[in-house]
Amino acid sequence: MEIDFSGKTVVVAGGTGGLGRAVSLAFLNEGANTVVTYHHEEEFLALKDAAGADNALLDGHHVDVTDEAATLAFINEVLAGHRKLDALVNTVGAYVGGIKLWDLQASDLDRMLTLNLRSGFALAKASLPSMLRAGHGAIVNVAAKAALDHGAGAGAYAASKAAAVALMDSLAVDCKGTGVRVNSILPSIIDTAINRKAMPEADFAIWPKPEDIASVVLFLCSDLARVIHGAAIPVYGDS
Repeated sequence: MEIDFSGKTVVVAGGTGGLGRAVSLAFLNEGANTVVTYHHEEEFLALKDAAGADNALLDGHHVDVTDEAATLAFINEVLAGHRKLDALVNTVGAYVGGIKLWDLQASDLDRMLTLNLRSGFALAKASLPSMLRAGHGAIVNVAAKAALDHGAGAGAYAASKAAAVALMDSLAVDCKGTGVRVNSILPSIIDTAINRKAMPEADFAIWPKPEDIASVVLFLCSDLARVIHGAAIPVYGDS
């Protein structure tokens, strides 16, 4: 059985970023009606260009997915246009690290919790009613290896990602028997242009590639993964 998303509607939050772009292109390549949220319009235009002939399946919305009301309005707009939502992928997130706890600002902690935890909460809460009514759907939330591997200087980041995994784990239990599946993935440092610029001396060869992670996301959102529910899946290879 091959993965085929023809006729399905997918939301990729943060769908123009380093990982989100790869996920969006992968869904488009498999025929999905792909709706992305973005922060910078130039990134969305670049995604449209990269999509080539598939860009007819692409739609973009400038929306703050940490804002519960704005996120609900966005999902309602998606449902009005496509009549259903088959999968939700949240790639929104941020990193603060290299700071000992005693030097950490409360604003840094708040930012990590907002982007890495609240985004998943707002998106899932807005999306679930339609999925539950339909009796099917898939949610994949991007957490991080740091959710389990709590390194020095990354307390706020690790705490926010660990909380994101706990949120999705609990949601998976809530959704048991409904036909809606909920999973998390745990990447390490992803091989993106931004990360290469931030860590020019690192060994890029061991970093997971966005396209490889995107393949895992597609699998988790497909019927091939119907028995995977409530998992937190490592996607960091040898890194």
